[in-house]
Amino acid sequence: MDFGQLEAFVQVAAHHSFSRAAEALQLTQPSITARIQALERELGEKMFERGGRGVRLTDAGTILLPYAERMLQMLREAKESVEEVRSVQAGSLRLGSALTISTYVLPRILRTFHSRYSGVEVVVHTGRSEQVLSMLLSDEVQVGLVHSLTHPDVETIDLYADEVILVANPDHPFAVNRQATIEEVGSQPVILADRGSSYYALTHGFFRQAGVLPNVAMELDSMEATKRMVEEGLGIALLPRVCLERELKQGLLAEVAITNAPAISRQIALIHRKSRKQVRTVQAFLEVLRSIYDLELPAGSTGG
Repeated sequence: MDFGQLEAFVQVAAHHSFSRAAEALQLTQPSITARIQALERELGEKMFERGGRGVRLTDAGTILLPYAERMLQMLREAKESVEEVRSVQAGSLRLGSALTISTYVLPRILRTFHSRYSGVEVVVHTGRSEQVLSMLLSDEVQVGLVHSLTHPDVETIDLYADEVILVANPDHPFAVNRQATIEEVGSQPVILADRGSSYYALTHGFFRQAGVLPNVAMELDSMEATKRMVEEGLGIALLPRVCLERELKQGLLAEVAITNAPAISRQIALIHRKSRKQVRTVQAFLEVLRSIYDLELPAGSTGG
């Protein structure tokens, strides 16, 4: 028996009519009749009896019907699964990302993703972490990369620790010994992120915990602008290490250890909606993150 025969059989059983089954399948009635006859020859039993109100199942047909329905469902699921594999190479991924992550981390992630799934169209929306969360909850994006947060409708998967370090111009006095106390740091002109940024709260909290009131020279809403200001000697700054690789390597900025204060870091995480089946492109993106960050993703994170 084949898919066409089973499909015709189930439709005739549902409609109690060969003609209405033909309409449902957009076939001719002789085609439906031929499929049922072929099925009956193969099984050696009649499937239908004709009556005054159309056709009804024989005992053999009644026995076959639940099996036929399950087989058709399995065939549809198999087809969908194969289609999902194909769609990874031709689908789309809507991704939300916090600004710093999108600039300094996401390009490397997407380079790996593109090398494996070059046919997938990736659309990236950026904003602060709270804005990315709103995008996710409104289904504007499918997954988000943010500073770790919690929400009852969202699953959070930590990726890596976002280390924040102190940097200064190479000619700054701190750059000689590459270390300073928190009190010494607070006495220097400090460049902070703008007050709407989560980095502002992080660094301000760092000074407050130490009981130090920083000498704020300026507030900026751009990491790149902040780095340039420090390069020009206009102040020192606490910035994510991930955004400083080029400047530290080229000697444009110097890293300064703060000797009497704890290290500053927080988790960067992927977020996605709970209790929602992830499309194949999202599953593929999660697998790429798994390979990059050596993750043990919770059960259900790549499907469900």
